[in-house]
Amino acid sequence: MARLELRGAGIFKGFLPPPEQARIVEEVRQILRAAPLFAPQTSLGRPMSVRMSSAGRFGWYSDRAGYRYVTHHPGGAAWPDIPAGILRIWDEVTGLSRQPECCLVNWYGEGARMGLHQDRDEADFSWPVVSVSLGDDGLFRIGSRTRGGKTESVWLTSGDVVVMGGAARLAYHGVDRIRFGSSRLLPAGGRINLTLRVVT
Repeated sequence: MARLELRGAGIFKGFLPPPEQARIVEEVRQILRAAPLFAPQTSLGRPMSVRMSSAGRFGWYSDRAGYRYVTHHPGGAAWPDIPAGILRIWDEVTGLSRQPECCLVNWYGEGARMGLHQDRDEADFSWPVVSVSLGDDGLFRIGSRTRGGKTESVWLTSGDVVVMGGAARLAYHGVDRIRFGSSRLLPAGGRINLTLRVVT
């Protein structure tokens, strides 16, 4: 496993070996059975190209009312607990005693992307955001705390984990595209991205 640094973010290449990736995918399926994927909108009412769900005390949500954390799935049920295998990733890469309160699940199908944005809906930015890539390769781009500055990119492959803390905690970042069908982990193709956050 190699650790890279890109504009302050720590990137653990190949952190999850293939058998562990498969186990985490099964945990994601458990989440989605309880809290199915839904199609969010931006605050301008535009549909996002990713579909999402969550686990934990809070789930991230977006519609015309804005970006925020909510305690229930749009269908009305409380979010399921974050599975133990996913929590272990947080423990191993951060070494922190405090556990994440949200595991956001983003699913990228063919042609999906995520524009440059900051993760700033949390109450305390001293806690890192941990991102886990599963399935197809995604072209991850990261800049600085100001929009419009210089950015750098790296292809994230299945099993890679990114830790955004410290100076990188509020960096603009996004996924420009995926290489659909580049991984055999998900039979129908696509990319799963898990992001673990402390919310309160």
